[in-house]
Amino acid sequence: MSVIVQKYGGTSVADAARIQNVARRISVRQKAGDQLVVVVSAMGDTTDRLLSLAREITSHPEARELDLLLSTGETVSMTLVAMALHDLGLEAVSLSGAQAGLRTDKVHGKARILAVEPGRIHQELERGRVIIVSGFQGITEEEEVTTLGRGASDLTAVALAASLQAERCEIYTDVDGVYSADPRVAPDARKLLEISYEEMLEFASLGARVMNPRAVELGAVYNIPIVVASSFKDEPGTVIHGGADMEQGNRVRGIAHDLDVAKVTIRRVPDKPGIAARIFEALADRHVSVDTIVQNASVDRTTDLTFTVHVNDLPSASKVVEELSKDIGAGEIVADDSLGKVSIVGTGINSAPGYAARMFRTLSDDGVNIEMISTGEIRITVIIKRSDVDQAVRALHTAFELEKPDASEL
Repeated sequence: MSVIVQKYGGTSVADAARIQNVARRISVRQKAGDQLVVVVSAMGDTTDRLLSLAREITSHPEARELDLLLSTGETVSMTLVAMALHDLGLEAVSLSGAQAGLRTDKVHGKARILAVEPGRIHQELERGRVIIVSGFQGITEEEEVTTLGRGASDLTAVALAASLQAERCEIYTDVDGVYSADPRVAPDARKLLEISYEEMLEFASLGARVMNPRAVELGAVYNIPIVVASSFKDEPGTVIHGGADMEQGNRVRGIAHDLDVAKVTIRRVPDKPGIAARIFEALADRHVSVDTIVQNASVDRTTDLTFTVHVNDLPSASKVVEELSKDIGAGEIVADDSLGKVSIVGTGINSAPGYAARMFRTLSDDGVNIEMISTGEIRITVIIKRSDVDQAVRALHTAFELEKPDASEL
């Protein structure tokens, strides 16, 4: 029998009725002959409520205790799903991240998976049971509970699929697939039947919240097909895999956007070797991820250095550069937390002429000012004012005619 790993998001298990719906879906698949390992997120907004509760107690909750607290949300979900399956007459067992063998490093809140030891899962599958695993969590060598970061139940599911050599990983959520843009912003956005790992990784990294980017990356490494579909409809979703059509007519597959962008500029940075290394090493030491980086041309042997971070990381980033600015002889620090980013994504767009020009002309015609530009192999990204993001997404979606099917879908 095939091993299938499924993951159900927080909206899919938000209350008792939805948990029972998930149990019925699992029951149908199990009776059809699949061996199922099911990863669940915390119910609804449980994680946010636990965070708020912790911050009512203290403005600076200790990282270890916070991880242990947040892990309880998934524990509640997994046990309730197992109970619902028992009520349907199925053999099922719930396992915490530790019991399922997810070993992580020691970074609380953003732990990385070091290994998966699925011995217990194999034992339970051999007994004919459905395995319910709490997502988002693991355990260190010292048996400390860690969490993997927000949205990382996807990562748990893909990691288990890789370790079990599963046929595929199915991600069930409140949307029925991956769209050419956020349908809430671009009403004519179209569901994609398939998308490559590389394109999906860019979508996820650039703000699309359908999939966790670390999960997509892991899926690509182990070549695990990932299906994104709705837990509320019996409709085909989007298949994420490695077989992209390199010669498709319109290389732009979609528009990604992110409203949570902040910019930090360090004025009059000495233009000499080692300064940039010191700045970005210090940011890395504080676990601050940097996105776009721009350094101006040197004037009087000084330069302005600008970079973007997630808006939640702005306080940490600002503190780091303020501490360093005097040591390196830099000038003032300027921060802006009112930005967003919009990207066009598609295999091959930077190997063909005209895509950047059309993107910039479209934004210009709509009166959208570009503050920063960055490019990659399969995307072009602009940093703009947050208030202009929705307008930019709709304009670019129309300009690249993304409401029309790809040639491969006709």
